[in-house]
Amino acid sequence: MKQQVFRRAWLPLVLGVVLSGCSLAPKYERPQAPVPAQLPLAGAAAESSDMAADLGWREFFRDPQLQALIELALENNRDLRMAVYRVDEARGLYGVQFSDRLPTIGIGGQGQLTRLPEDMRQPGADSVTRTYQAGLGITSFEIDLFGRVRNLSEAAYQQYLATEAGRRTAHIALVAQVAQAYFSLRAAEQQYALAGSTLKARQQSYDLVKLRYDNGVAGALDLNQASSQLESVRADLVQFERLKTQAANALQLLLGQSVPADLPTAATFGKDQLLAQVPVGLSSEVLLRRPDIDSAEHQLLGANANIGAARAAFFPNISLTGILGFASPALGGLFGSGNRYWTFQPNITMPIFAGGTVGNLQVAEARKNIAIAQYEKSIQTAFREVADALAGEATYAAQLDALRRLEQSAAESLELSRLRYDNGIDSFLQVQTAEITLFTTQQQFIQVGLASLTNRVELYKALGGGWNADTVSETSPDTEQAASTTQGDAS
Repeated sequence: MKQQVFRRAWLPLVLGVVLSGCSLAPKYERPQAPVPAQLPLAGAAAESSDMAADLGWREFFRDPQLQALIELALENNRDLRMAVYRVDEARGLYGVQFSDRLPTIGIGGQGQLTRLPEDMRQPGADSVTRTYQAGLGITSFEIDLFGRVRNLSEAAYQQYLATEAGRRTAHIALVAQVAQAYFSLRAAEQQYALAGSTLKARQQSYDLVKLRYDNGVAGALDLNQASSQLESVRADLVQFERLKTQAANALQLLLGQSVPADLPTAATFGKDQLLAQVPVGLSSEVLLRRPDIDSAEHQLLGANANIGAARAAFFPNISLTGILGFASPALGGLFGSGNRYWTFQPNITMPIFAGGTVGNLQVAEARKNIAIAQYEKSIQTAFREVADALAGEATYAAQLDALRRLEQSAAESLELSRLRYDNGIDSFLQVQTAEITLFTTQQQFIQVGLASLTNRVELYKALGGGWNADTVSETSPDTEQAASTTQGDAS
């Protein structure tokens, strides 16, 4: 008999848990990508069956010194640490929200002593009454018939996944930033060395003109032109020294520590520091491999769940409070067999007029529309970044070849100009012009070479590469988790 009473008391709770699978959230449908179906200028890079997102940075970056620097940055960079801590925070918030879906069950006891005035007592009753209770109970557990709590929990879970994807985005960005800072430092060192060698050549030219001037062969104009060329390069040398220091400072900030002195030997500055070709693929669906787009979709899924929670606020709210235990007027006999005690308190609240509820639904729907626009903008931005990088891949090689030929022509022109000046055929102005042309071309070659390396890093980053340390042939666990979650929510 007592078991039957117990079952009748807790039956509504069990029934509420069973029925709590209902959800008023809209059915999720992934928005169509607002970009062309094919990537432009993919060329031969599209023939590979591998994707850049699966290409490990150890294989893409072939410079041993750069690899060591990336490892240090991944261990010590403070921005990446903050991204990791944000994931921990989001995981904790999801745990808090998920706990609302389960009843809070606890063991407790209480005692109450009450003294009543004489005129309020029953005849013959003691002046002090005592009541003691102990048992197992739940407090204000909401039976989630319409999915309010479940959708709030789902929104928190999607926020956690979005934050996790944000961590991967920060990871990829850091790898690319370290590479770009490293290449900027190497380029500044190249420019500094070029200015140093050019300064020596200009000093020799000045000394020669000065000797000719002292012997009355050259005029003051030639001497002034040679002096201006010398001082111009001297100023450039100081500028490149400053750029070199600033590039080293930028790299140190990314590393989160000083640059070690025992790094591996650096590879020769040039295109061989990177993988010769980035596997792209033809379809723009490869953009969905980017973690920032994955993050935007999880934000959209969370906004979709919040609509379900806002809709559920229009329906009755049912909560339960109950206790099963013992009650007695005497503490010593509290747990006697005849003192079994239970209480069951359901509470139903039906909204009649709640203007804020309508407003909350409007806010949730507006935020979903914002999330859709943000998701679509993320895809458009990704498409533009990949398209720009592919345009660079298609043109930088030809530009560098043209600069090589121009440098060779400028060097030959300078040699001929010096011979003509030494033989008194031309003025020093011709030598000056040829020197400026050669030095400018050499600087431009270094700058375009740096831009070419940076562009390839940008293409690798834009395609979602840089998350894996080593090349993988299958989808990473993080990607599989995100994909399965999205598919489950969509269904």
